[in-house]
Amino acid sequence: MQLLVSVSDVDEAQAALLGGAIIIDAKDPLLGALGAVSLDVFRGIHTLVGGIRPVSAALGDAVDEEATEHAARAYAGAGAGFVKIGFAQSADLQQTGSLIEAAVRGAKPAGCGVIAATYADHADASASRHQLVTVAADAGATGVLIDTTDKGGPGLRSLIATDVLTAWVAAAHDAGLIVSVAGKLTSDDLAWARDCGADIAGIRGAACIDGRTSRIAVENVRLLRALTSSLA
Repeated sequence: MQLLVSVSDVDEAQAALLGGAIIIDAKDPLLGALGAVSLDVFRGIHTLVGGIRPVSAALGDAVDEEATEHAARAYAGAGAGFVKIGFAQSADLQQTGSLIEAAVRGAKPAGCGVIAATYADHADASASRHQLVTVAADAGATGVLIDTTDKGGPGLRSLIATDVLTAWVAAAHDAGLIVSVAGKLTSDDLAWARDCGADIAGIRGAACIDGRTSRIAVENVRLLRALTSSLA
C-alpha cells in the first residue's frame, strides 16, 4: 500500500518528499475534501517533485462537462499523473458517467489517469459507492477513491464497516480499478486500510503539525511512511 500525502504548496511538497511520501497530492485543504490548488501552484509543486515521485491533483466536485474536461487537460498538461474528481453535486449516475468521461477526454492524451471519488458520509453513500465502481470503469477511469466531506466529523473508519470496505475494494479491483482510501486516516488506521485491500492511503491531517489546515511536518510523514513500509 502506497502513502499519498496531500500538500497545498511547494514548501509542503518539500516536507512530504523529505518524509518519504510515495505520492504527492496537490490539494487546498481550505476548499474541502478535493479542493484544487491553482494551476500555478500545481506547476510549482510538479517542478519540485516531478521525476522523483508521482504527483496527483484534486480538482474538486465536478458539475459541468466542459469545465471538467478543461481542468483535467490543464492539470494533466502541467504534469499530473492522476486527477481526482468528486460528484457531490451530480444529479444522477448518467451525469456522473458523463463527467468522468469528460475528465478522461481531458486527461488521457497526456497519459494522466482519472480517479473518481465517492464520500462515505453522504446520505446515499452505500448505494453511490457501489454504483460508482461500474460507472467509473465504464467511463474509462483509472481508479476510485472513498473519502469524507465533513472533516469535522467522523473519519472513514468510523463510517464504514471493515467487511463492507473490503468487499467494495475487491469489486473495484475486479473492475480493473485501483483503490485509494482517505478521510481523517490516522497512523492507527493504516493497517486497517491495508487489510481492506487499499492500494493507496491518502493522508493530510495526520501528516500536519496540528490538524489538516496547519502545515505538513517532515517527522509526521516519516512516521507514516515507516508504518506503511512495515505493512508491505
